[in-house]
Amino acid sequence: MIDKSTVLERATWRDYLALTKPKVISLLLFTTLAAMFMAARGMPDPLLLLIVSVGGYMSAGAAGVFNMIIDRDIDRKMVRTSKRSTASGKISSRNALIFGSALTVISTALLWGAANLLTAVLALAGLLTYVLVYTLWLKRNTWHNIVIGGAAGCFPPLVGWAAVTGDLNLFAWYLFAIIFFWTPVHFWALALMIKDDYAKVGVPMLPVVHGDRLTVVQIFLYAILTAVLSFFPLFIREAGWIYLVSASILNVLLIVRAVMLYRTINRKRSVSLYLYSMLYLALLFLAMAVDRSVLA
Repeated sequence: MIDKSTVLERATWRDYLALTKPKVISLLLFTTLAAMFMAARGMPDPLLLLIVSVGGYMSAGAAGVFNMIIDRDIDRKMVRTSKRSTASGKISSRNALIFGSALTVISTALLWGAANLLTAVLALAGLLTYVLVYTLWLKRNTWHNIVIGGAAGCFPPLVGWAAVTGDLNLFAWYLFAIIFFWTPVHFWALALMIKDDYAKVGVPMLPVVHGDRLTVVQIFLYAILTAVLSFFPLFIREAGWIYLVSASILNVLLIVRAVMLYRTINRKRSVSLYLYSMLYLALLFLAMAVDRSVLA
């Protein structure tokens, strides 16, 4: 007789959507679209904007799917991830692999067909960096995982820029760099909140390996680097006063939160910095897009 309690509920489209990590992708996709406005210095072609939105989401989503397949063993043991469909078995690894592969193929075809080959290659590069470099290689082997592997999240603005211009210039690589230095601030604030989960499954995140104090020192240093780098467009005359004012306010608030966390390390301040870091990146890119559109 079959124990009904062991029979898994049939997976729905919502479960497959969850595999793509929509909450994570929303910020990445925003940087893609903002970069398109920056490159066009105004409104890009609406059809291109729509297709890049869909293709970009599918590519980043595929990376999330492959990540959940690879990490299903540790996801089962972590409170934050134990209910993921791949961890619970609600979606089999085979079905998830088919789904992720389909997203990869379709997104590559869409971006190549609607934009250009460079756009498709950059999206694919971001996917492979996340899956191969971060998930398979670095995540379980070194606390530098998020510093190096975080480069995967830096590709979306390159995708948006290339979709409009067909090439990459110094300013496009600046967009890559700002996310690269911002990522440790954002992710280590999260890692401080869930370090016990990481410790339980043996993932060597910075607070697990070297403790909270060194983590907040690193967060503060990367916050300073992010703030300094954020003013780079002004020196190469790619931005004006709208961006200057916006970046100044956003950076002051970022540094203040990093300092507050340094003075008192607790969950409340970690959450504050984590949530603000997302708002910081979104508003910084928005300010740049508005500046380049209005003052073009």
